[in-house]
Amino acid sequence: MERTILHADLNNFYASVECVYRPQLRGKPVAVAGDAQLRHGIVLAKSYEARACDVQTGDPLWLARQKCPEIVFVPPDYGRYLHYSQLVRQIYLDYTDLVEPYGLDECWLDVTGSARLFGRGSQIAAQLRQRVKKELGVTISVGVSFNRVFAKLGSDLKKPDATTVLPPNCWRERVWPLPVQDLIYVGHATESKLARMGIHTIGQLAAQPPALVQQKLGKVGVLLWGWANGCDRSQVRPAHISLPVKSIGNSTTAPRDLVTDRDARITLYALCDSVAARLRAQHLTARTVQLTIRDCDLWSYQRQTTLKEPCQDSQTLFDAAHRLFCRHRLPGRPARGLGVKACNLALQTPPQLSLYGEIQRAQRQTDLERALDGIRAKYGNFAVRRGIMLTDPALAAVDPQRDHIIYPVGFLGG
Repeated sequence: MERTILHADLNNFYASVECVYRPQLRGKPVAVAGDAQLRHGIVLAKSYEARACDVQTGDPLWLARQKCPEIVFVPPDYGRYLHYSQLVRQIYLDYTDLVEPYGLDECWLDVTGSARLFGRGSQIAAQLRQRVKKELGVTISVGVSFNRVFAKLGSDLKKPDATTVLPPNCWRERVWPLPVQDLIYVGHATESKLARMGIHTIGQLAAQPPALVQQKLGKVGVLLWGWANGCDRSQVRPAHISLPVKSIGNSTTAPRDLVTDRDARITLYALCDSVAARLRAQHLTARTVQLTIRDCDLWSYQRQTTLKEPCQDSQTLFDAAHRLFCRHRLPGRPARGLGVKACNLALQTPPQLSLYGEIQRAQRQTDLERALDGIRAKYGNFAVRRGIMLTDPALAAVDPQRDHIIYPVGFLGG
């Protein structure tokens, strides 16, 4: 039985939600942007009116205003975007329980079994677009196809508020002339490798011998070659099943360069507190700690270390991250930003009785931090803070919601 897969993509999600809450912004060039005073001053999302002026995601604010003098900047509200994302998914769930998120603003839906109730894939797409617009005030673009890769490709072909169908009998005419970078997971590096092979379109990739593509790109190349030829049998995950989390991280751009060790310690403690709290909330432990350093020239590099024992307390994470920082920071180059990621995760197991003082101290530290979790849940994230953070509140002001990153297992599959 031929599958019917939809990919629904919220158009200009952040900016669209802001315009719902601020109707006076509708029709104006709007950009959701960070705080320039805290050196987070880049465009995170923009409206179509701003895009028409060539404002791009990632533009610094001065450049965005240079391109579009009338642009209106609004600060991000991630709690609001998460709430809206959940509301949209509830609409999707009225049509199928096979709804798999891809970030906050995108979802795959398998509606193969819903045809008798709601009609063909294009008809379901039209109903979704109408309901999302009417009930929530934002728009979606929907791709309809027989696999996930082409469904996502279709949702990108026509925006905003549009449906694109790539049927199994005539998809080649639409897909093969497209640039190869339109395929999911073909980033700049892969695009450059393919270009050196003389491959610029999806059709050219599809026409290559798979052995040659594998030789140049490895297993990922074979996967991309299969997608270019319409071969994708990956399933849409049921909404109630969560993917295993591979790592949990948090990063921040400091409001000023981190020159001294004290500056770095304050920032690292703030990051590790956030990461450790989420490890405990998800009943996970980490065996590996990864540190990202971004210097004042915006050059980033990463280093990691393996812990003696799995942990979920911030002090152990901090000790590991701080050792990495001291060992690998470049002399004479202040850090502009830092990131801490807990990797090699496993489900927490009941603690074993131990005669070793080190393990007992780690367990006491975890118990202490669990108590702090309860206080912060009741009175706010900044109700209890380390003394060192009070010496420079600006450096310690890492927003655990804004900068939180969870890295799940991807959908890659044959």
